[in-house]
Amino acid sequence: MHISHFALATALVATPAVAQQAPLPSVVPAEAETAPNDLILVIGQKEAPITVVPRGLSVSLGKEEFDAINAVNVEDLMKYAPNFYVRKRFAGDDNAVVALRGANTIQSARTIVLVDGFVVSNFLGNRWDFPPKWNVVGPSEVRQFDIVYGPYSARYGGNSMGGVISVTTQEPTEGISGYGTAQAMVMPFKDYGYDETFTGYSVEGGLGWKQKNGPWSVRGGFRHFENTGQSMTYNLLGRATGTGAATPVTGAYDDKRLATPVFGGASPVDVVQDQARLRIGYETQGGWTIEGLGFLWKTRQDLTDPRSFLTDANGNPVYQGRVSYEGQVWNATGLNFSTTRRTEYLAGLKLAGPLAGWHVSANVSHYWIPTQDARTSINYATGASSGAGTRTIQDDPGWWTGDATAERAFGAHMIAFGLNANLYETAQRTFSTANWRTASDPRFTAATQGKTSLWGVWIEDAWSLGQEFTLTGGLRYDRWRAFDGGISGLVRGVRQDAAYASRSDSSISPKLSLQGRLPGAIDLELSFGTAKRFPTVGELFQGRFDTDLGIIDPQSFDPNLRPEKSKDANLILGHSFGKLRTTASIFWQDIDDAIFSFQGLNQFGTVVSSYKNVDRMRQVGVELIAEMKNILPGLDIDGNVAWTDARTLRNMADPRAEGVQFPRIPRWRTNGNIRYQVAEPVKLSLGWRFATRPNSDLLGLVRGGAYGFQTEYFFVDSRASFALNKTFELSVGIDNIFDDQAYVSHPLPQRTFVADIKARF
Repeated sequence: MHISHFALATALVATPAVAQQAPLPSVVPAEAETAPNDLILVIGQKEAPITVVPRGLSVSLGKEEFDAINAVNVEDLMKYAPNFYVRKRFAGDDNAVVALRGANTIQSARTIVLVDGFVVSNFLGNRWDFPPKWNVVGPSEVRQFDIVYGPYSARYGGNSMGGVISVTTQEPTEGISGYGTAQAMVMPFKDYGYDETFTGYSVEGGLGWKQKNGPWSVRGGFRHFENTGQSMTYNLLGRATGTGAATPVTGAYDDKRLATPVFGGASPVDVVQDQARLRIGYETQGGWTIEGLGFLWKTRQDLTDPRSFLTDANGNPVYQGRVSYEGQVWNATGLNFSTTRRTEYLAGLKLAGPLAGWHVSANVSHYWIPTQDARTSINYATGASSGAGTRTIQDDPGWWTGDATAERAFGAHMIAFGLNANLYETAQRTFSTANWRTASDPRFTAATQGKTSLWGVWIEDAWSLGQEFTLTGGLRYDRWRAFDGGISGLVRGVRQDAAYASRSDSSISPKLSLQGRLPGAIDLELSFGTAKRFPTVGELFQGRFDTDLGIIDPQSFDPNLRPEKSKDANLILGHSFGKLRTTASIFWQDIDDAIFSFQGLNQFGTVVSSYKNVDRMRQVGVELIAEMKNILPGLDIDGNVAWTDARTLRNMADPRAEGVQFPRIPRWRTNGNIRYQVAEPVKLSLGWRFATRPNSDLLGLVRGGAYGFQTEYFFVDSRASFALNKTFELSVGIDNIFDDQAYVSHPLPQRTFVADIKARF
């Protein structure tokens, strides 16, 4: 362990950090742990209190909702939540980014995700490949999913600009308890030159023990997952210049929606994941609970079967080179081989209990990735022959987080205050290799590294104004620092290093929320808040080293990247009409200096990505939610529809973006689920997910319904379950029944069949 790690860990135990799982809604006294959710405005299940402070639109999902979902991965359990989408490209995709309201599918740093109070948000970057670490928990282990939209509580830092998601796992019951799930999935897939069936399976299980009339409890669990997902990338022919021999070919696909013909695709994704979890709990006679968590996750991902649809005159496949197709000369490039190996750990400790009349809770956790090794061939020929390639090694990236909170009622006031802190750090090195598989003869080519830290203090007062209303005011102060950033590269064969200047900044974020009941039994919540999201390690330290000039390419990063600053408001009204519960939510968010990833050519014609500030963007929207319980005996319906207008208001770098719908945010979105218990052992469900076509770029010029674009989607899912007895349940289901072909740049899953058998005892 580094000395800096030890020092921070010591500080966190004393005054822990980033965003916590609130033990209770702060609008009720701390001792009222079993208070029903109908005391506060929460959508969804009412069986248990929501585990995250419910200010702003709040959704709680439990067993009833989970039983109606074909949950291949844990993030599937949220798929029908209002104005919500998870960018999951295939079963086992470890780049599943949350998009809720106007936080789009590549703004991963705008959502805080907790598992049993421990932070699993990957704020090492803000992109599609920095999703939360969902696999800390398996689908069968989840008891509750809670989602709060927007930054309306002072308890959570600027990364709650989009919202907060809290995952709670099953508690052990007295004595011995256990669960097990075996699941299989089958997806026939057809697109361009692919026409095959991909399959996968998972096995998950766990045991729990709680001491009778004693303080100890233990929970252990595991999951093994294997799947082959469809190719994520298709390769297009490039227009050739110059002269030279070209091989006549056939077999390309002339998709008029794309600029040039499609000639091949990346390998299907073979993924294997193993996870193991252990929790140990202790309850003191004085009312304190202490729990420790240990987690291991190993991933193997292979893409070693790239495809070419081209054939020469003799019927042999052509994978690369100059080709002649339909009277034109093209370059066929981009097919390669790759493998990734990764090992990840999470260790955490939390405690909660009474102290001098206060309810106190604290936790500290460390997430680290000691092994992340990605190897890629230069092209198809070197891949097939185990020739030259590249190797990228992550040097123990990860984060420390923790928090401490104290709450106490003083008459009509519920006072809460707390401390937060975190440290995120990353480093990686890239090498050229003589053999891409074995990484032999490695030669250094580039490196990056950097750290960010944040600590914050906050206070809230929930003031009861009588039986009907509670007014909550909060204030948060954050101090942020970015440091130890650097980049290295080769200049004429000699390593050159460049450093980023350290930066620091701070913010003060006020919050205000009024919650109560109007005449006519209309529930009301009106919330206001501000948030300041500071840049992540990846946004600041991902620059490209210009080997021609021997400096960091000034077009590939912005050393003065400003934090995003939002002003938010949300009005929520709820009313029940017999068995129908309706909720209307109107939200507004104005963001200065929104951070967006731009892509373009530098002065040498190299494609580079860089993060830049968009001066001002705004989103307004309306969410309508209906919950109908037991309309007919055993029949429940949950449905929602959302309209969002998200626009760039000012962009001095390119005024053409002004007035244009912000990228990757659909105008309309609707999700819902119909559940019907036909008889005591038989349950049926039908779900839907729909969104209109969003823009793919900031200027609104890139729109289409094919690969490479953000498209509309309409998925209809079904599931049938049969309880064989009190222990075993058999389920079968179909996701995307009508085989809708949709893309989030990459192709999304087509019709998928899922079957599982579950056991609980």
